[in-house]
Amino acid sequence: MEHKMRRFKQQLSNEDAVKILDRCTNGILSLVEADGTPYGVPISYVYDGGNHIYLHCAVAGRKIDCIRADSRCSFCVVAQDHVVPEEFTTYFRSVIVSGRIRILTDPEEILAGLVLLSSKYCPGIDPEKEIDKFYKVVKVLRIDIDSITGKEAKELVRQRQ
Repeated sequence: MEHKMRRFKQQLSNEDAVKILDRCTNGILSLVEADGTPYGVPISYVYDGGNHIYLHCAVAGRKIDCIRADSRCSFCVVAQDHVVPEEFTTYFRSVIVSGRIRILTDPEEILAGLVLLSSKYCPGIDPEKEIDKFYKVVKVLRIDIDSITGKEAKELVRQRQ
């Protein structure tokens, strides 16, 4: 279900939201457990510039259990969070991605995801040895993006105008 932003004047353009996804290094992945319990976890990621976000994790654990039970997910990235006490507010910029998450099984796509992650977090370093070392003890996840929504504080909107 898609919701319209109530404070639509604070909505970031898709271009600005994508820039945040490109620039930031971590976000909160929110999943649903088999019993309906929500589960959120901070995680590193890479946005491929299109319709996917790649992540990695251990081969077993709570994330994997959640994904197997329900592929729906939300992913939130906070690009700015500046508390302004004298104004009783926060100057924030954030992006929320909604979509479906899956555990990759195709070796070529797993490798591509690991290379993308390595390029983002270890630029200029050949990741081949590291990928070979951990390939069998890591799962690569892919969020198939349904929507990207960015929002910023109304004070930041005013500053840009």
